[in-house]
Amino acid sequence: MLGDDKYFLGVDVGSVSTNIVLLQPDNTVKEALYLRTQGRPMQTIQEGIKQLRTKMGNSDEIIGVGTTGSARQLAATLLGADVVKNEITAHAVAASRVNPEVQTILEIGGQDSKIIILRDGVVSDFAMNTVCAAGTGSFLDQQAARLGIPIEEFGPLALQAKHPVQIAGRCSVFAESDMIHKQQLGHSLSDILAGLCQAMVRNYLNNVGKNKDIRGPIFFQGGVAANPGICKAFEMELGQPVIVPEHYGVMGALGAAYLAQEKVGMRSETSTRFRGLHLAETQFQANSFECSGCANRCEIVEIKQDGINLARWGDRCGKWSATVGVSDGMGVTGHQGEQRGA
Repeated sequence: MLGDDKYFLGVDVGSVSTNIVLLQPDNTVKEALYLRTQGRPMQTIQEGIKQLRTKMGNSDEIIGVGTTGSARQLAATLLGADVVKNEITAHAVAASRVNPEVQTILEIGGQDSKIIILRDGVVSDFAMNTVCAAGTGSFLDQQAARLGIPIEEFGPLALQAKHPVQIAGRCSVFAESDMIHKQQLGHSLSDILAGLCQAMVRNYLNNVGKNKDIRGPIFFQGGVAANPGICKAFEMELGQPVIVPEHYGVMGALGAAYLAQEKVGMRSETSTRFRGLHLAETQFQANSFECSGCANRCEIVEIKQDGINLARWGDRCGKWSATVGVSDGMGVTGHQGEQRGA
């Protein structure tokens, strides 16, 4: 049990995982949670808060909240975040706090990958890849399952390779068929896995890292950083050491917690917007609709609690996002009194 302390909460909600970090003011990570989002971000956030509550003492207090990730706006609405930032900023802040000298961040998650170039602690360049599955952790999961090995054994087996085979890694379909062909030729499993690691790294560097000035120190972050085979392949291709930080899997959430710390700090006159640990049992409703008020046909997302609009977004003109905190029952006023197609 944690006890009698104040904490900053960082939440990173992505398509594959929801990561939560509880950070002490002295920068000690007291708790780090990794949860599968499974297409249910609202319920996953609530489950994470529920788990945190069981680990916190009665006198513990969350004094600042930061959110990031693809569902950062949704998370901010549910939690009552003090700061909301994109993944690039969150990962950069976390890496810079861990090592102020870091100049390159390689990040590979379950569904996407990114590279962040830092100079003097400031992001000077970045690139993201959300299209090609061959450069993500989900592809490695699929191949491990197809080969009948736990994903945890993938990397250690790859390190045992004597002669890594050449795998076509520019496309997940070609890579899989190439792996099957190499198996049929009689190549060892470890040589095939090492070849896949090298192909994935080449794909990453030729796409996400293309024309980037990659300098050390280099941090490798994201869930795939747990794979030592990928880490070794990066070191071979780049010709320099690649550092896997202690909290590599939750660096986005850690960065969000650091950003909350910067925003709120320890100033007594600044209060957090955090909605409280009770939100684990709060009933939220998420809806979406298309506004036909103009040719833009904006898709509006709205989050409600007990009929009260907590947040709306997706509109370009502000017609709907401005109508927050008001019941949209029979007695609504303002824009909420208009029909959605008006």
